[in-house]
Amino acid sequence: MHAELVFDSKNQHGEGIFWNPADSLVWWTDIEGCALWSFNPATSKAASHKMPERVCCFAPRASGGLIVAFADRVVLFDSTMNKETLVAKFEPHNPETRLNDGRTDRQGRLIVGGMNEVSGTADSSVICVDTDLSVRTIIEAVSCANSTCFTPDGATMFFADTPDREIVAFDYDIASGSVSNRRPHVNFKNEPGLPDGSCVDAEGGVWNAEWEGHRVVRVAPDGVIDRVIEVPVWKPTCCAFGGPDLDTLFITTSRLMSDEAELQKEPESGGLFAVKPGVQGVIDTPFNG
Repeated sequence: MHAELVFDSKNQHGEGIFWNPADSLVWWTDIEGCALWSFNPATSKAASHKMPERVCCFAPRASGGLIVAFADRVVLFDSTMNKETLVAKFEPHNPETRLNDGRTDRQGRLIVGGMNEVSGTADSSVICVDTDLSVRTIIEAVSCANSTCFTPDGATMFFADTPDREIVAFDYDIASGSVSNRRPHVNFKNEPGLPDGSCVDAEGGVWNAEWEGHRVVRVAPDGVIDRVIEVPVWKPTCCAFGGPDLDTLFITTSRLMSDEAELQKEPESGGLFAVKPGVQGVIDTPFNG
């Protein structure tokens, strides 16, 4: 099965994609391009929205506006006024780390993790931004947080520290937003790429974008890769189900660290891709803070 280009956005580093049923748009961030993007599957039209800095991930708020994870902080963002309200600084003691991948849990908290983009040292963390805007660390010693997503019942959280080449599962306490019982879910050591962003389908399968792997794979609930979506560019980054029936898998991609020869070979790099894989997804819960 192959994904097809649906919009040639030429993002520097597309990431953090989700479907917003409130406006029937697919949303994602171009981290290095300092822009948010939206795509309307009904019209095939896209729009970009310039941001003051790199947005690493974001989510709509149930009360309106967005919660935004910039590189060094989490804020509540009013896009109409271009105004932000600080929730928390991220690891101000460590100038090498920044925020990276995140998603909301089924209760509407934001779980977002960091990365060391200078040395790759495992000295970053994953934080939980609760609905009362309190912030706490739930995972430590992280090099590059990715793949955060939740089973449909919210009781299991999946996560990858990308250089480890595996996705792990945690028991997730839906009352407190804490994790326990870390265990391997799937190993990527024999895969062509590294585990990047993920989402979950209605059957509990994890769909993962393989960075530098030309593909998105589905990991069945038993931890076996049972489906492969070929992507015609080298660097898929994240995926999410969208469309009115939640039956289309949208995939972001990157041009980051690609030279001119690579981009001439794969000119659609940085574009938005899509495929109908035969299963339905699960809507991410808006941030409830």
